[in-house]
Amino acid sequence: MSSIRSFLPVSGMELPRFAGIPTFARLPWIPVEEARDVQIGIVGIPMDVGTTNRPGARHGPRQLRDASTQIRLINQATGVRPFHLARCADLGDSPVNPADVRDCLERIEGFLRKVVERGIVPMSLGGDHLVSLPILRALARERPVGMIHFDAHTDFYDSYFGGFRYTHGTPFRRAAEEGLLDLRRVVQIGIRGSAYDGEDVAWARAQGVRIVFVEELADRGPEAVMAEARAIVGDGPVYVSFDIDGLDPAFAPGTGTPEIGGITTREAQRMIRALDGLDLVGADLVEVSPPFDPSGLTAWTAVNLIFELLCVLARAVERRAR
Repeated sequence: MSSIRSFLPVSGMELPRFAGIPTFARLPWIPVEEARDVQIGIVGIPMDVGTTNRPGARHGPRQLRDASTQIRLINQATGVRPFHLARCADLGDSPVNPADVRDCLERIEGFLRKVVERGIVPMSLGGDHLVSLPILRALARERPVGMIHFDAHTDFYDSYFGGFRYTHGTPFRRAAEEGLLDLRRVVQIGIRGSAYDGEDVAWARAQGVRIVFVEELADRGPEAVMAEARAIVGDGPVYVSFDIDGLDPAFAPGTGTPEIGGITTREAQRMIRALDGLDLVGADLVEVSPPFDPSGLTAWTAVNLIFELLCVLARAVERRAR
């Protein structure tokens, strides 16, 4: 087994942050076929063929990697050192097809199956939110998983444009139909904004999904909401999906479908930290669209949340190893 030292990021004390190849957090790049000792794999999914509004999320993984060179080793709030707890590596990007949505989903699923079959926990970088569907197809082939989902939108719509069933507003409806999600162990947090017809919320609630609108989050607070979420998902396997538009656009303007009145960055950090102790089997952060944020604030915000996700994923890997 490889030494943990070979999996540590390159230090900014040794090479300036602006130099070198920008893998995520300056981790080693290892092709998935050679990733024998990797426990958590960073996977870029540069796809936005599911976008129905403002495009550009296909450029998200590249900008996230560039912004992530500022990430260091220690979470000062929790004391967690994720890169010491678990062997992490950047596995590169999944293959995609920007001209054919179904073929694109098949390519992503095939890549993620290689990751999962090697026992690697995927931390995926989107891409629009449709990428969650092929990830779940790879992760939940043998049993459905629970999910904690941070977003402004439920993504439980049935179809768009007169019957088209594969968009970034439909991934979890498809995942439910395919038996990939245990819907009574699904919690959605931060939902808000105007709606088309409410069909998505009504359908999800009828199946047992717990939906926490942002107004309830503000009234009850992150700790109470996350205590309930933890109780709902219980001890079973849990996937985490974080759409950057769950945040207020003051913190993350570079996204396809921004909604005002959202989650603050500090609330997001607190809620992700509250995931510690769950049986986390993977996570994604999606919908960063660099063309709509020339300042790079959205990507910088996102990589800090990914670091928080890596901390709780590493803790889950460590517990399973014990």
